[in-house]
Amino acid sequence: MTLGLLGLGRMGGNMARRLRLADIPVTGWNRQRDVSDALAEESGLVAVGTVEELVATLPPPRTVWLMLPAGDITEQYVTQVGELLDPGDLLVDGANSWFKDSVRRNEALRARGLEFVDAGVSGGIWGLKEGYALMVGGSDAAVERLTPILKALAPAADRGWVHCGPAGSGHFAKMVHNGIEYGMMQAYAEGFALLRGREEFDLDLAAIAESWRHGSVVRSWLLDLTAEFLAEDQGLEDLAPVVADSGEGRWTAVEAVEQGIPAPVITTALAMRFASQGRNDYAARVLASMRRAFGGHAVTTRPDKG
Repeated sequence: MTLGLLGLGRMGGNMARRLRLADIPVTGWNRQRDVSDALAEESGLVAVGTVEELVATLPPPRTVWLMLPAGDITEQYVTQVGELLDPGDLLVDGANSWFKDSVRRNEALRARGLEFVDAGVSGGIWGLKEGYALMVGGSDAAVERLTPILKALAPAADRGWVHCGPAGSGHFAKMVHNGIEYGMMQAYAEGFALLRGREEFDLDLAAIAESWRHGSVVRSWLLDLTAEFLAEDQGLEDLAPVVADSGEGRWTAVEAVEQGIPAPVITTALAMRFASQGRNDYAARVLASMRRAFGGHAVTTRPDKG
């Protein structure tokens, strides 16, 4: 099978490299042609200049994997590529798409005789070396056809990838995965803040993190990465205390509300990210003003306001 891969950025590019290391033929397209040409020279993939050329050069039945930003861009290319493909071809969406969009796209594509797989992909910049965690949704036939690709991308052929169920289930599992990630990251961050706050102990956070990596029930890859950057810089003074949030965390919190299932850790972790972005600033000013109004308590004014 030759895989057509659209999107050769950090994630897509490393996926192409991993597939080529497994001797899987890849035809790749990127909006910046110099990126695909450089990757072709490095890995041996076939670079093309247009989406139309990519589809035309793939042997039928075609398999095209989109590795593009979720949202409007993915929607645009699902539509464009879907119109170029023939019945029996397979389209894979590897973005962090909302699972309900994946259900809708599957219905539209299957009406034209196309197969669709939604692939939740985790692994980040480490995926090239370590392999990717893959959660896929789609028909049995579609996933069976994609299995050689999944085995090559996963940490091992027999682990790290799972057929979750029908179309939409892969992105649903990835959404919940990212919600859990929010909660785990927040717990680690709070714990290390508490350790650092007890200044009289002069704790070596890097040493503690390293000790936790071995035998502790809280060991994880996130802890491995934390121990690594703390060993280089425990103060982190050069970083602004601003944490971005992706759509996945929001969707997970909304899903908890829709199902009526309590998910306080995930939703609080999401709210803390909002707070780090300054979205709690006005509420905090209102709180300070209320205390001053009912109790005459002092307030702290901004230095630039005198």
